Amino acid sequence: MPEPSAVVVTGAFGALGAAVARRFAARGVRVGLLGREPPPAWANQEFGAPHVLLGGVDLTVQQAASVALQTVAAATGGFQALVNVAGGFRWETLADGDVATWELMFAMNLKTAVIASRAALPHLIAAGGGRIINIGAGAAARAGAGMGAYAASKAGVERLTEALAAELRDRNVTVNAVLPGTIDTPANRTAMPQADASRWVEPDAVADVVLFLASDAARAVTGAAIRVFGRG
Repeated sequence: MPEPSAVVVTGAFGALGAAVARRFAARGVRVGLLGREPPPAWANQEFGAPHVLLGGVDLTVQQAASVALQTVAAATGGFQALVNVAGGFRWETLADGDVATWELMFAMNLKTAVIASRAALPHLIAAGGGRIINIGAGAAARAGAGMGAYAASKAGVERLTEALAAELRDRNVTVNAVLPGTIDTPANRTAMPQADASRWVEPDAVADVVLFLASDAARAVTGAAIRVFGRG
């Protein structure tokens, strides 16, 4: 399929989602930016028409996701790629934590990807094909102390990617995952002030891999999980 003319980015108002959205916009691609919170000031300033900003979207609810993606499709004339960036992180040991944290991580990291992908499928198939790109995590390969809930939910994103790639292999829809190491974001710098952030991966570097997977150059790539660690 040709390069996408329009894409949807979930979690678009966070550091990584914003980097992905900006990279696509710089290529002349129309972007539907979805977020749980209202669009921040920078998004309103940077992404006017023909882009679409939708805040207050709860991607753990199928109806909300379907309405949001239909809104983007109507405004852009149809989209050909979905990038599931929406997610979150909690550090918590099992003994001192709460089972609710596991439910939260699965809802934020896996359920949002499942529901957004399900809402996107009719649009991608109607377009004759497309791309789904999920953001997993390098931590999913091996969880450290306090990382159980987060790593398990991100491991689920990899399995979702593999299963959906197999399901869609004859529908001209590729499904791949990008697995970043620690991303150099303001939140991570605040949380880990003693760490050497120069070894972390930049949001733009992750975004570049996403753009590759959305491009025609990656037309034969599906079911892949690409690790993007920087020097970490």
